Amino acid sequence: MKLAAFLLPLLALAGCASNRSAGTDAAFASGPIDPARMSIVTRTLASDEFEGRGPGTDGEAKTIAYLSEQFRQLGLEPAGDDGSYAQRVPLVRTRLKPGGAVSIAKGNARIPLAVPGDIYLSTVRETDAARIAGAPIVFVGYGVSAPERQWDDFKGVDLAGKVALFLVNDPDFEAAPGDPVAGRFGGKAMTYYGRWSYKFEEAARRGAIAALVVHETEGAGYGWSTVEAPGGENYNIMLSPGAQQPVLLQGWLQRPAAEDLFRRAGLDFETVKREARTAAFRPIDLGARLDARFDVEARRVESHNVLARISGSKRPQETIWFAGHWDAYGIGAPDAQGRTVRPGALDDALGIAGVLELARAFKAGPPPERTLVFAAWTAEERGLLGAEHYAAHPTFPFETTVANLTLDTLQPNGPARDVVLIGAGQSDLETRLAAAARLQGRTLTPDARPERGLFYRADHFAFAKRGVPVLLIMALGGGVDLVEGGREAGDRWVSEFTAHCYHQSCDAWSPDWDLRGAAQDVALFYTLGRDLAFSRAWPEWKQGSEFAPLRAKSAAARR
Repeated sequence: MKLAAFLLPLLALAGCASNRSAGTDAAFASGPIDPARMSIVTRTLASDEFEGRGPGTDGEAKTIAYLSEQFRQLGLEPAGDDGSYAQRVPLVRTRLKPGGAVSIAKGNARIPLAVPGDIYLSTVRETDAARIAGAPIVFVGYGVSAPERQWDDFKGVDLAGKVALFLVNDPDFEAAPGDPVAGRFGGKAMTYYGRWSYKFEEAARRGAIAALVVHETEGAGYGWSTVEAPGGENYNIMLSPGAQQPVLLQGWLQRPAAEDLFRRAGLDFETVKREARTAAFRPIDLGARLDARFDVEARRVESHNVLARISGSKRPQETIWFAGHWDAYGIGAPDAQGRTVRPGALDDALGIAGVLELARAFKAGPPPERTLVFAAWTAEERGLLGAEHYAAHPTFPFETTVANLTLDTLQPNGPARDVVLIGAGQSDLETRLAAAARLQGRTLTPDARPERGLFYRADHFAFAKRGVPVLLIMALGGGVDLVEGGREAGDRWVSEFTAHCYHQSCDAWSPDWDLRGAAQDVALFYTLGRDLAFSRAWPEWKQGSEFAPLRAKSAAARR
């Protein structure tokens, strides 16, 4: 690693970012958060030298060393293992080797499926082979088991050794006004039941050997290029002895392939989808069997979260978290320009740059009364694994964790008149965020595409599942109202980025970025975090949030 990249001083950045990023227009001021510093940190992490920051790779080693050194230079205390900034995260890294085959048998016909054209598969099992021979395919609708919503798609069906085929998203995602299911699962806003991770886990709990989700871009929130971006590679946390094993193969089936499968079973796909939006739906054995044959390259790798802190002067046991994820998608197949590194500049090197700026700003101020923790998680792109590992092995109690504030995929298009709120209606942190936005002359706008379930797709979710109030700032929630171009320009950027650069090689740093808006977003967390750091306030979940009962169980610890 080049010494210049490793020891890049954060205090000499103003001349290295674009002139617009370093703009000083008072109308767009971001307080102590400097867009020029954010730009250069992002440029460093997204450079080819860091090889796309894949967990367990040489790129990870460079990333962990770089981030640890930045926290050390800022004067933060280590909060990782053995007096270091790094927390070990044991993972299993798998890859389906080329040359495998998958097909569906229906009657006397055998239908080969192109990989990844028709079907995308991976495994998170620690195995050297994935072999499925004649496993019956059972359509389970949306695959939801939700007693609290009086909904059960499974109806006691035996899935042992079978392939569970799911629809994407929730039962009411496509419900028409007046349908009995409308609103039962949040309407257009995705619930956790709509996430692919829930569906794969539910299939495993019920003994399925494989799980497939029918891909539809609207319901998934991203196109097929995002699905196939990992190239057959996957990760999982090392499972303890006796833990529930995941399905052997998991993945996605293109809608045309699913339509063909239903047609061969004498069924119309759209008609069955409508039936699946009723509580009376029952699983359907499609009379087809799946065969798959893949060799698997599996190895154990030690990845790392990076954790640093500023200890509280009065109540050090009470913590406020600022976090992002350091990982991206590493090195993949060459794109049209021959680029193989997928640098993850916006997703989420820029978020990590924001975390470092928050650490610098807080360290430069008066000592906080509560402890501030700064986290850079690993393996977010592989299922929020780094944050989930921390949550399973916490070093600070969740009962006295005040809040988790997460930055993921900020926008590079200059100042905005608003900030998009992901997961509206969850906690009273939203009221605090609105107050901070008003100080900047901005407003809060609810996520324009809640069906994409972004609230469940970032690392803060591991904290929410433990009852901790959380906030996520993510530009992909919808087009922000940009000062230059308005919401139309914001929507256009989200659409183009999601369609072409999300998890791809073109998510790269650019000298043409204007990071004043991103810096303002980071400054919102500075204002909100500063207020919490010098108070006795405990943010709460709103009535009706699925996380409120979890928090209530530990209320005595916060008195």
